[in-house]
Parts: sequence; C-alpha cells; structure tokens
Amino acid sequence: MMVLFLGPLTQLAVESPRGLFHDVKAGLNCQSWSKRVKDLKWLRNHVVAPLTEEFVFRACIIPMLVPCTGPTSAIFISPLFFGVAHFHHIIEQLRFGQDTVFDILICAGHLVGPVLCHSFCNRMGFPAIGSVLEHPQKSLILLFYQLGVLLFFILLFPFTDPTFYVQSW
Repeated sequence: MMVLFLGPLTQLAVESPRGLFHDVKAGLNCQSWSKRVKDLKWLRNHVVAPLTEEFVFRACIIPMLVPCTGPTSAIFISPLFFGVAHFHHIIEQLRFGQDTVFDILICAGHLVGPVLCHSFCNRMGFPAIGSVLEHPQKSLILLFYQLGVLLFFILLFPFTDPTFYVQSW
C-alpha cells in the first residue's frame, strides 16, 4: 500500500527543510511518542479507528456480502460501504476549515498488516494533487505519483495471492 503513496512521500521529502530522515528520526523519539499517546484525536485516528474499522469491515461486511454477490464482487463492493462510513471526515474537515467542499470531494485477513496500513493511510490522507500542480518540482513529484500507481497495480495481485503467504516447513 505504501508504494501507492510514492508521490506524496516524495513531496514530503522534497519539502522537508531538515531532510526526510531527520523528520522520521524526530517522529520516532520517545518524547514524540509520549505526546502522541496522550492526544486522544491522534489515538482515535491512528490506533482505535484502524483496529476497529478493519475488524468490523473484514469480519462483518464481507461475510454478509459474499452470499449475495460472491467472493470477488464482495471484495470490490465492501470499500464502497467503507467509503460511505467515512463521510463524517468531510464534516470534520469543513468544521475546522481545513479544505473547501470541492477539495474534500475531489480527494475524498490478518489484522496487523491492514491496521498498520490503515493507520499509515490515515496519517497520509488523500494526496493533495492540486498542490503538486503548482509545486516548483512538479515534474519529479508527478513522476513518482505515476510510478506509485503503476507499481501498486503491478504488485497488487502477486502480493495478495494467498499462495504467496503459505509457509512451507
């Protein structure tokens, strides 16, 4: 999933005044983490929401959809329910004046992996493509956006094939 965010990650690296590695190192120190775990909004967005949402949508929605649609359709339909369940984020963004309605609407198995992935996606948010189009290094950043999307689709089926994860003892 992270490969899909190559463009936004590249933009963060380009815009980081002290360098991306400094920012990552600063984010991993104990003081930074002790502040975060005391912040209820951070805990909701990066711990509680990913855990509960992944559990609910994987454990409840898929089994209800499979008898009606079959397994393949259920896999592709369940994200629609997931998206509708996140409309409250639009209201939150509007309430705090983070974006315009137009910007918001344009952007709008094993649990450990999906929960970490979900937390990462919550942290990154939807890519702000509009800001890239006005960026001084837009060619480089757009190249990585395209590379990320391409790699995501190339790697999607091989990395989601159950035989890839079978352990042979």
